[in-house]
Amino acid sequence: MPSRTWLPEGASAVACLTFDVDAETGILSVNAKAADHAMAISHQQFGPEIGVPRILDILANLHVRATFFFPGWVAERRPALVERIAEAGHEIGHHSYSHVPASSMTREEEEGDFVRALKVFEEIGVPIHGHRAGLWEASWSTPAIVAEHGLSYDSSLMTQDSPYRITTPHGSIIELPPHWSLDDWEQYAFLPFPEIGQHIKNPSDVLDMWIGEVDAMRRYGGLFMLTNHPFLTGRPSRAVALEQLIGHILDAGDVPILTGHELATHLAEVALPQRAHDKPEIEEGLFPAP
Repeated sequence: MPSRTWLPEGASAVACLTFDVDAETGILSVNAKAADHAMAISHQQFGPEIGVPRILDILANLHVRATFFFPGWVAERRPALVERIAEAGHEIGHHSYSHVPASSMTREEEEGDFVRALKVFEEIGVPIHGHRAGLWEASWSTPAIVAEHGLSYDSSLMTQDSPYRITTPHGSIIELPPHWSLDDWEQYAFLPFPEIGQHIKNPSDVLDMWIGEVDAMRRYGGLFMLTNHPFLTGRPSRAVALEQLIGHILDAGDVPILTGHELATHLAEVALPQRAHDKPEIEEGLFPAP
């Protein structure tokens, strides 16, 4: 079982509230023909136009800070929104440029996409410390690319439910692991085309599940890495459930809510488990190939 020594003093767990502002890239990265579907595009535009402001109001009222991961494509088209979020005290994170999964790219393609996003954030003038792969589909090259370009942490991989360190040829980075059970996409995502999910769950059921996870993380000394999307959780009853979840975390009294950068800064001087990020060697013919 992972040690609790990574936790800040007095904490039984840590919560990170993260919001992936995928906007149109959430469907374009699945199927470029989605651009021809006005309803589908409008469904995604709800996120930056309505969902993000609604979430920002909730965070402001509760006096907590979060991390907003932006694909560079989205940030490039909405620099004022990026600036507004940063000016409110929240962290801006790197979420690729296109939101296309890194696992579908060559290393050269992935790095080109990665650097293109970095240039967008540099032009806007916001610092970037952390990365999250599109759809969490990191490649076997991703941690090395993150380290090579000077970022301190990634939040795409799931080997633990507490932070760990990934070693790469360019130095180590901190991994802040997410999980599908803490992702609103698996709870709320529904769209006929392109099909990104078939889920419209009751927010009270989702809230109950996530509250249970907070309490279990307190028992085991884990990281509650919540991943929400403004086009999903920005909808009214879901936003209310988010507000209630944050209230539960605050009421616990021993679960600090930190941005990814704040947590990575704390962990920079903490001894963490170290893991290599190497593709396993597979005996030819042992497992079926598609």
